[in-house]
Amino acid sequence: MSNAKTPADLTITPRDRRFGRDQRPDRWWLGGNPAATAFYNALSVTFPKGEAFFIESVKAFRDGVDPKLAREIRAFTMQEVVHSREHVAFNRRVLDHGYDISRLDQRVDEVLAIASSRPPIVRLAATLALEHYTAILAAELLKNPKHLEGADSESRELWRWHALEEIEHKGVAYDTFLHATRHLSRGKRYKIKALVMLLVTVNFWKHRIEGTLDLMAQDGITGWRAKAMLAKYLLVSPGLVTRMIPAWLSYFLPGFHPWNHDDRALIRMAESAYEAAVMRPETAAA
Repeated sequence: MSNAKTPADLTITPRDRRFGRDQRPDRWWLGGNPAATAFYNALSVTFPKGEAFFIESVKAFRDGVDPKLAREIRAFTMQEVVHSREHVAFNRRVLDHGYDISRLDQRVDEVLAIASSRPPIVRLAATLALEHYTAILAAELLKNPKHLEGADSESRELWRWHALEEIEHKGVAYDTFLHATRHLSRGKRYKIKALVMLLVTVNFWKHRIEGTLDLMAQDGITGWRAKAMLAKYLLVSPGLVTRMIPAWLSYFLPGFHPWNHDDRALIRMAESAYEAAVMRPETAAA
């Protein structure tokens, strides 16, 4: 399927950061924009349970991987565990502002229940599809400061830290998939990954838009006004979705690998702020 590889000199570095424990950001913490705030709040609701799903999907195929990938799976697991912890804390701040996220949380449970009933290789394919989504979203957040412009400092740094580590481990699920499907033909592997990505894309945006509009409705912003505000934010300015389309399409190209696009410059640009929070090898989880 792909001759590309994760760079040999890449080190996945878990960073143990904590954000916003002693602060209460504004209700519309992202530049006073209710649509932007609701989008990231809705996205954050998915992370704690979603990242636990990613971990288990990858670890199900870790037997027999080479030593480098084994180390990367351990580091990926450590990063995702801390991401989940920090988004649990972030979601508590959403609740503190009086938002009801129970419907969003229930939808996450429903989607994960369906996904968990699928064969392990399909769960892994869903994970690498969603990891591609998070990686290309992360690259946008780091490349274009406008996405988080006006955010309070702690929320901005949470999303930038998460973005940095998502880019860093963006090849782990994919490399695990290549290992897990090494006995399949290129055509069969491509069919699995492409069909699952299409299904994931439909569900991802359907549920994120529903969740965002749910939160906006709790602010009294409904109907076409809410949809227009959200469409403007996602498609026009700063246009997160529009900017992500080329990278999303690259997933379907022959020879695709997440590291065909080398984002290490973004990692170097962002990581200096987190050097003191590096998690040492002795803390690694198996």
